[in-house]
Amino acid sequence: MAKPILFVLNGPNLELLGEREPEIYGKTTLADIEGLCRAEGDAAGLEVRFHQTNAEHEMIGWLHEARKSAAGIVINPAAFSYAGYPILDALKMCGCPIVEVHISNIHARDEAWRANSLMTAAATGMITGLGPHGYVLAVRHIAKLLAE
Repeated sequence: MAKPILFVLNGPNLELLGEREPEIYGKTTLADIEGLCRAEGDAAGLEVRFHQTNAEHEMIGWLHEARKSAAGIVINPAAFSYAGYPILDALKMCGCPIVEVHISNIHARDEAWRANSLMTAAATGMITGLGPHGYVLAVRHIAKLLAE
């Protein structure tokens, strides 16, 4: 029997984690986060498909794929959070659990606009401000939902 598929999707500039503003995002790289998600997914019997893009159309393509095959989605939309209406529409087409993750606490940032993520309207839940561990908790949460 095939493992349930979990998509872990990452938006713009997240490929620069570990270098970009380490005082906000820490020193953990996206490759490190991928390793954490894969380990958590393996422990839960999930096949993890981990992607990052700076291109909106590519994110939408993965969401269209996820709509047909995913048991769950973990998404850090990054800057797509604030202007990505086409991504929001694609997320709304997905019938599986969706957990929105942000490494920093978007509600405590200096820029007030960061607290208003469009994607929240399509998400089952949100984890914000727990650093890379937020991804692990999101994978664990979806695994728990699938086991129930």
